Amino acid sequence: MTVYLVGAGPGDPGLLTVRGSEVLKTADVVVHDRLADASLLDLAPASARRVDVGKAPGGPVRQEEINELLISEARAGHRVVRLKGGDPFVFGRGGEEAQALQAAGVSFEVVPGVTSAVAVPAYAGVPVTHRGLATSFTVVTGHSRHAIDRETDWEALARAGGTIVVLMGVAHRDQIAARLIAGGLPGGTPVLGVHWGTRPEQRSVRVRLDQLGETPLEPPVTLVIGPVAGLDLSWYEARPLFGRRVVVTRARAQASVLSERLRDLGARPIEVPTIELAPPADGGAGLKRAAAGLAEDRYEWVVFTSANAVDALMEHIPDARSVGATSIAAVGPATASALERYRLIPDLVPDRQLAEGLVEAFPDPPGVGTSVLFPRAAEGREVLVEGLSEAGWKVDLVEAYRTVPAEPGTEVRTAVAEADAACFTASSTVTGFLSAFGRAAMPPVVVCIGPVTAATAEDAGVWVDAVASTHNIDGLVAALVEVLGR
Repeated sequence: MTVYLVGAGPGDPGLLTVRGSEVLKTADVVVHDRLADASLLDLAPASARRVDVGKAPGGPVRQEEINELLISEARAGHRVVRLKGGDPFVFGRGGEEAQALQAAGVSFEVVPGVTSAVAVPAYAGVPVTHRGLATSFTVVTGHSRHAIDRETDWEALARAGGTIVVLMGVAHRDQIAARLIAGGLPGGTPVLGVHWGTRPEQRSVRVRLDQLGETPLEPPVTLVIGPVAGLDLSWYEARPLFGRRVVVTRARAQASVLSERLRDLGARPIEVPTIELAPPADGGAGLKRAAAGLAEDRYEWVVFTSANAVDALMEHIPDARSVGATSIAAVGPATASALERYRLIPDLVPDRQLAEGLVEAFPDPPGVGTSVLFPRAAEGREVLVEGLSEAGWKVDLVEAYRTVPAEPGTEVRTAVAEADAACFTASSTVTGFLSAFGRAAMPPVVVCIGPVTAATAEDAGVWVDAVASTHNIDGLVAALVEVLGR
């Protein structure tokens, strides 16, 4: 089997390459270090083994052990992804791993990653080359005294001109600055220091070279030295939710869309799956009967109040044409979008995106005993069933899925305690959060996707800061931006 040496990029999971994503999705084993963004591990199959070999202080895994692990897993017939921060061949010891694999006769592929030497300055608004300022750049490491004293000719770098990018050099920044000044680089040369570049925790510091040694900086830091560091083309740190930590309380399988929107705005999503989706209690027997009923034109309408219900029913309908002449209703745009994935366009989406709005907009039955199919969660509200029944419809209620509590770990609890805000997308996520963490752990800002969810929170004694005007992910994010912007 093949071992893939994959560069995960400097931190922002969006900087993973297409090829890197492809091989992660087919991995049997993922051997990763501590610089790889944890969300990238979710790209691997749930069955894939994840092995953390991060060289954290106090518990390093020797490089020789990592090499042996890659070789043994490959020889066991496993498809192995070695996920490394940045680029595996830029101060990533990927070359050593490739040599070990080659010597052992194990097939390997190198998947380059975006190196922090270029990406981090770019995220801080500094190009490493710029017309009139720098036509070249040099990347060096400063992680050890040996690298400072013997491996790098700092005086020669000072004379060469261009941009100097120093990785892992924050601990020895005073010696680096002294050597460069001794080589002739002016003390007033601009320096950019970027902490946790490309992540929502990114912080940029701009100083002079002769001030670098006395400037407080905590690793990891990328240093950019040269005239280009005087530029400030900031864009990442100017995003509206930059640095905000936001709890996302959707079920794990659904959290990615909301998380991606938040990352795009600079936030750090904290995915807290307070609920998990479980199959219906009857194992799906009711859904199978409902699918057969649709194929036989037994229903005048089928009504959906969640994207989950759409997916659950469509698992039993391999051909969308089986829906036939049955009319389709969706409670709101998010549910309508889920239908469109199956090439189904709803005939009715109410202006009021609630069960009450759907009842108000629903037509009268054409005759006595005309049926409506309603697949929903086991814990759903009764508003729609009662409203349509009172209007004369015969409602066939089918359990499509169940929501069950998810137990958060210690790391998640710590992250929630440090969060700035929480987004709730359903009443079940509110009750799930309160069950798992308690009301005292609620972040200072709370935003809900709609009035029903907000009412559940308020009934539990939770202050709701905003309710989305349109009851979907876009509306939820817009409301969050407005509140945190104030």
